[in-house]
Formats: sequence, structure tokens, C-alpha cells
Amino acid sequence: MSEESTYRLQGLSCTNCAAKFEKNVQQISTVEGVDLNFGASKLKVTGQATVEQLEEAGAFDGIKVYQESERPPNEHTPFWKKRENIPIFLSLLFIIIGSTLHFQFGETHYVTIASFVIAIIVGGTVLFKEGVRNLLHLEFDMKTLMTIAIIGAVLIGEWAEGAVVVFLFALSEALEDYSMDKARQSISSLMTLAPSEAFIKRDNAFISIPIEDIVIGDIMLVKPGNKIAMDGKVISGASSINQSSITGESIPLYKTRGDEVFAGTLNMEGSLEVRVTKRAEDTTIAKIIHLVEDAQAEKAPSQKFVDRFAKYYTPAIMLIALLVAVAPPIFFGAAWSTWVYQGLAVLVVGCPCALVISTPVAIVTAIGNAARNGVLIKGGVHLEEAAHLQVMAFDKTGTLTKGTPEVTTIMPLAGNTEEKLISYAAAIEQFSQHPLASAITKAYKKRASKKITAENFKSITGKGATATIDGIEFKIGSPSLFEDHPALTVDLSEQIKQLQTDGNTVVLLANNEEIVGYIGIADQIRVESQQVVEQLHRIGVKQSVMLTGDNQATGEAIGRSIGITDINTNLMPEDKLTVIRDLKQRYKSVAMIGDGVNDAPALTTASIGIAMGGAGTDTALETADIALMGDDLDKLPYTIDLSRKTLRIIKQNIGLAFGLKLVALLLTIPGWLTLWIAIVADMGATLIVILNSLRLIQSRYLK
Repeated sequence: MSEESTYRLQGLSCTNCAAKFEKNVQQISTVEGVDLNFGASKLKVTGQATVEQLEEAGAFDGIKVYQESERPPNEHTPFWKKRENIPIFLSLLFIIIGSTLHFQFGETHYVTIASFVIAIIVGGTVLFKEGVRNLLHLEFDMKTLMTIAIIGAVLIGEWAEGAVVVFLFALSEALEDYSMDKARQSISSLMTLAPSEAFIKRDNAFISIPIEDIVIGDIMLVKPGNKIAMDGKVISGASSINQSSITGESIPLYKTRGDEVFAGTLNMEGSLEVRVTKRAEDTTIAKIIHLVEDAQAEKAPSQKFVDRFAKYYTPAIMLIALLVAVAPPIFFGAAWSTWVYQGLAVLVVGCPCALVISTPVAIVTAIGNAARNGVLIKGGVHLEEAAHLQVMAFDKTGTLTKGTPEVTTIMPLAGNTEEKLISYAAAIEQFSQHPLASAITKAYKKRASKKITAENFKSITGKGATATIDGIEFKIGSPSLFEDHPALTVDLSEQIKQLQTDGNTVVLLANNEEIVGYIGIADQIRVESQQVVEQLHRIGVKQSVMLTGDNQATGEAIGRSIGITDINTNLMPEDKLTVIRDLKQRYKSVAMIGDGVNDAPALTTASIGIAMGGAGTDTALETADIALMGDDLDKLPYTIDLSRKTLRIIKQNIGLAFGLKLVALLLTIPGWLTLWIAIVADMGATLIVILNSLRLIQSRYLK
């Protein structure tokens, strides 16, 4: 089997440079396959290649290569201080000098021309090397177009404009590089969250060792104020942990013995001893980084369209430029110098830079923003699909509700007391594993003190249980278990129905002669559920659907209180799958949100499967299209809103890139297009597209 290695890159400036670098690496004789992730600046190589060979393949763009386990230097050098940008400013200086000399000596004087020549050489050396090499190999990208345009400008004596084109193109490239780095920062910041070393117990003493040398089962010491280096379980101590890096929530959670902690989170106050449960490469933060990087590599439908279009766009522009340059002089006797100049301007304005960058910078920025806010989006395709959603289906338990039933009503009958009812019920239910049984035993611990012993426990599948207390047989369970009981009056049945209508599950306790009482149990609705559903409707989700196995009365009571438009009750998992299929037939784009473990078929069948509480849940991270890392429903409207903003910005970018170029190209008809206008139009389109995309960095929660 061929060896596969992954590397991190620095200096990957543009999509064309990425394609060129990928091609160069592929040409290394010992390399069998190459997969370049431009958004995440990662390179996967199948076969053999040294770092030196890879850096040589990327020397044309100054690309630096690091092993995946290494942390590339996190440089925050200001734009104007970067060494590679110095030639740009020197070029500008000589343009200013040349312009000054132009006014003093004229444009044809040798000192004026010399200044512009120096500006062209200083600012365009890297461009020319690559452009000429591309020309010799008949490879046509934007550097090739620019090289032809600048050489042409020099040949027809347009020294000043040639120099300005060089400067503005170099500035545009540098700004694009800077902007992509800005978009990638959300991922690079995730990489530095977890410490590179941890205090691990060795021979009864804690010593600092690299995380790569830590194994599962090691005991790790986490001091107050330190970040946790590895995933694990607390075995000693207690403290508040800030998990915002994983879940997006800044409110610290109190952790004590037996609780799970994650690498990259911050220990606020107490000292903890933690047993390591995952290797460094398997921690939750490591998985998030890998998944987000993979997501940034996956092309969205709009990006695939742009890439296909750009493949034919560049040759078309070259053909148009050639026709503009030669057709008027040949067929209409126009001046060659004028129309060759116009043809060169068409080459410049037709540069596809803005079009190519229009989608990836928006996708990378949006996915990075989401990751920073505790939402894992597994690719541009899912980001775009979320923007088209018409229906949001909710699995009720654990999503719209807390998933932990609580006793809401204790109603003793036949002269019995609340304490007797809850004590007897808890004595029987302590043998059961049902969530309703757990709710009753919790209520007993809070409200009663008398210890009751039950014997001869027997479960009645789907209905309840029986047991003997003080020699008397008692039954506990749903009302259907007591349909033939002599004490079940019409009035009592009405009370039970009313409690069910209010969203409660009702449990009765009785012996053969009397009904001791009934207990109302409800899964508590999340405080934010109603607001979340309202926000989803407000941002354009047409239908909200609740899927639950609860009875109709309980399900409808919960659904109505939250504002759900379509309530489906008494559903088995296979029924939920059927509902999702029907919704997809009617509305096309349907999302389902659940816990990522249960109802997997329905989550998979939906257009987008969204998992709640993905932090630490491998199933959610691996199977969901989108994972809300914290158990926080508030992130759902934010995610849908972010996706719609992203799609809107992508459409704006494509429209702007086309629009500005079209306007500039139309100026060739009256002969008004100049190299100045062409480069300003191209650079302007690129900058507008980048700045428009970077607005997604500021996208926040809906209020």
C-alpha cells in the first residue's frame, strides 16, 4: 500500500497558484497522487516526497511546507511590513518618480521611461518569470494574461500604463493573499487552542511531556487557569470549565469526578486530575479541525459552476482580445496602435481572478465563522443546501425538550397522602430502567423521607409494573393498564385526559381495591424552543415539524406551546423516516435535527441531518451534515441565517465580478477602454468580492 502523508502550507496565495503547485508536486517522479485543500492550506501526498522537494515545487509562490503535526509559525506581520510586499511599494515609489519626471521632461524622455522601466522590473519580476514560463508551456492563467498585456504595452510605448498595471496587479495579488489568510485564521486559531505539552504522572511525579507522547490511561494534572491538553475524565478535583472553544458557549460548566473534559477548554479555578481517554489525534478539537478543513475543501455547487465556467472563460477572453486587436485594423482600416492597445486592455479586464475567488473565500469564511461559534458544517454543499431549506423537522425528545422527564403533578386519591403515593411509586420504580421511573425516584428523593420496600417486582411490557408492598400487590403504569379497575370513574378519566392534554404522561398507582393516586410527568420544554421556532419562521423556513413517539394529546400540547406548525405523534423510528420522505416530496429541501444517535435513518434521509450536542459524540461528528457542538438550540437559526447570508454573498460576488468586467468591456466599443481602467476594474472587482465575503466573519447570533 502506498504511503500517504499530509502537510500544512504557508504562502498559498491564490487558486491559480494552488493549481500550479498541485501540478508541480504531481510531476515529482516518486509522487503517485496529490490532493490540495486550498481553503485549509493542506496538502495530501500519496507516495514519497521530501519537504524540500515540495517547497521547490512551490518556490514560484514562496510556499512553505510543514509536517501536519507541526504548528506553522503564527505570524501577524502587518501588510506593509511583509518582506514579499516591499517590491510593491518600491514599484509605487518609481511610478511616482516617473510621473513627476513626466511633467518636467515629458513622457518620451529617457529618465521618465527609465523610472517606469524600473517600476515594471521591481514590481513584476515574479509575475514575468511565471508568465513567460506559462507562455512557453502554452498555459494560460491570469499571470499569463497580465504578462502579455504588459509586454504589449511596452512594445507600443505605453510605459506609464505598463508600470501602473504591474503595481496594481501585484497589490491585488498581495491583498488577495492577505484576505485568504484572514479567512483561514479561524482554523489556525483552533489549532493553537490545545497546549502542545501537558503535566503527566510518571513515577508518582508530574512532568511536562509533549502531547504526542501521551497515551490513553495517563493521569494528567490541569492547574487553575491552564488549558486542558487532552480529552479525558476527571478522577480528582472539581472546577468550572470554559468550553467556548468547543461548544461556542462562554458560560463555564462545573465539572467534578466522573465528568468529561475536552482538549482546548480552559480550567477556570480548581486543580484537576484527569484520566486521558483519547490520543492527541483523536481528541474532539482535533476531529473538529480535520472535519472543518475537509469541509473547506469540498466544493459547493456554485463553486463547481464557477470552476467549470472559468475553464472556458480564459480562452474566450484571449480570443475576444485578439479579435479586438486585429479586426478593426484589418476590416475597417483603423489604426493598429489604437486597437492593439484596446486588445491588451481587454486581456487585463478579462482576468478571471475575481470570478475564481468569488465563492471559495465566502465558503471558507462562513465555515470558519461557524466553527468558532460551535457549529460544525461538513462542507460547502451543506452550507448552500441549508440556505434553501423550506422545512425544519425536530425530533422532540432532547431537542425541543430537555430529554429528562420530571414529575409535575402528584395527586393522591381515596384519602391517601402525597408522601404515600410518591413513596410507594418510587419503591416499585426503583427496579425499572424507564425514564419515567427515573423521574419518579428523583421526585421521591426531593419530597419524601419514609423508606418503603417493594418485593416481587415484575415488568408489564409497554404498560407498567407490579410489586408487593406489605403483602399487598400494587400496579403502576399507564391508564390503559387500569381500564377495568372498579375505581376508575368517568370523573377520574376526565382528570387524566386533561393532564395529558396539558402535555403530561400520566402514571397511576393502584391495588386491587383502590387507586392510590396518579402522577403527572412531563419532559420539560427548553426555554429557548419557542423563540427558536419563531426565528426560523421569520428568516424564511416555511414549515416546522415535530416528530415524537408521544401520544397525540401530549405531543400536540408541547407542539402548540412552542409554535410548531405540523405535529406528528405516536411515531416509531420507521414512521419518522416515512414522514421525512413525504416532506421531501412536497417541499424538496428538508432538514431534520436530533441527537445524532437515535432516528439515524430519518436524519440520513433528510436533505440535511443536524445533530444536537456534537461535543464528544463521535456518532454526531461523523454522521451529521451539521453538528451543533453545544447542547444549544439557539445556534440553529444562526446556522440557517449564516448559510443564507453566504449564498446571498456568493451570488453578489459572481454578479459583481461579471458586472464590472462587462461594463469595462463595453467601453471597447467606443474605444474608451484604457489599461488604467482595465486594471482598476479587475482589481476593484477582486477587492469588492473579497471584502464582501469577509463580512461573514462578523455574522452573529440572531436576536
